[in-house]
Amino acid sequence: MPKDYYETLGVSRDVDDKGLKSAFRKLAMKHHPDRNPDDKEAETRFKEIGSAYEVLKDPKKRAIYDQYGHAGLGQDGQGGAGYGGGPGGGFGDIFEEFFGDIFGGRGGGRGRGANNRGEDFRYDLAVDLETVMNGSEERLRIPTIIPCEPCKGSGSQSGSGPEVCTTCGGVGQVRAQQGFFSIARPCSACSGRGKIIRNPCTSCRGQGRQRSEKTLTVKIPPGVDTGTRIRLTGEGGAGMNGGPAGDLFIMIEVKNHPMFERYGADLLCHVPITFAQAGLGGKLDVPTLKGRARLTIPAGTQTGRRLAMRGKGLPHLNRPGVMGDLVVEVRIETPVNLSKRQKELLEEFATCSKEESQPDSTSFLSKVKDFLEKMSS
Repeated sequence: MPKDYYETLGVSRDVDDKGLKSAFRKLAMKHHPDRNPDDKEAETRFKEIGSAYEVLKDPKKRAIYDQYGHAGLGQDGQGGAGYGGGPGGGFGDIFEEFFGDIFGGRGGGRGRGANNRGEDFRYDLAVDLETVMNGSEERLRIPTIIPCEPCKGSGSQSGSGPEVCTTCGGVGQVRAQQGFFSIARPCSACSGRGKIIRNPCTSCRGQGRQRSEKTLTVKIPPGVDTGTRIRLTGEGGAGMNGGPAGDLFIMIEVKNHPMFERYGADLLCHVPITFAQAGLGGKLDVPTLKGRARLTIPAGTQTGRRLAMRGKGLPHLNRPGVMGDLVVEVRIETPVNLSKRQKELLEEFATCSKEESQPDSTSFLSKVKDFLEKMSS
């Protein structure tokens, strides 16, 4: 008795199109004959998966199957009640739709030109916070791959040229029939290039490309962060046999700053203040990436308090004109190396201090007193 199609794909009967497609792709990749050579069980499983998906992906066939089961689909199991298909009816299209980019089928859009595309390159660029604030233009010396100059990228010696591969007819692929599946593979005779070089260029050894360096000017926009990727289309490696060049990706890394810590578009700066400034309040000049700014210290400021200076942070990468904040965390510095007079003044201050001027200390002492009384009782 044929297996239940939903069980074959491992899905529930109310699965939607997206879930059905995902389950099919996962199982088909696992059991594909190219990944399981000479495995008859995998080949059988692969065909079962294809049969199940062929029915369930079609709303009309699925409705008939849900109501009547395999009997409603006829002897071939593919829609005998007017929706037939028979062996091989549409399976090639199904698998090329999903695996063209893996196994070389037309569904993935990979032909000779796509296979000859140059490599994508990555360049790591470290920038400082000043660059993040203002943006910049950087001149970079980039290792790259360019078309070979002696052979003009053909890969052949002067006076000769590449010949069309007779095995694949210049397509770069050969197709093999496995049951009712047609599988495309890169041509082994020309390595998927579609052409064969009989007299390779001595400079590039038939590759048509050679290593080189080039200088590029890269614009770094304000607001970049570690992980920001800048793509330069066509600045990667040169393609082979006239294929398009790859892309260059500039990967940004923002260096640590001795004064500021970064949190997105906001900056954090630790600023020491004196005991007198904390108690009396006042004005204080603090550093910013644009120079200096005047910060107001409220009277009675405690150590660790954070004061925000709006718009003094970094620009947002994707929100032009919007700036983050500069957050100043104040730290009260305990005086050291006191003179005799300073000690006398502090002793006098301690003598005349009242509870209301030191609420945290008073509250703490009260809690300690209550705790000790409970312990003694």
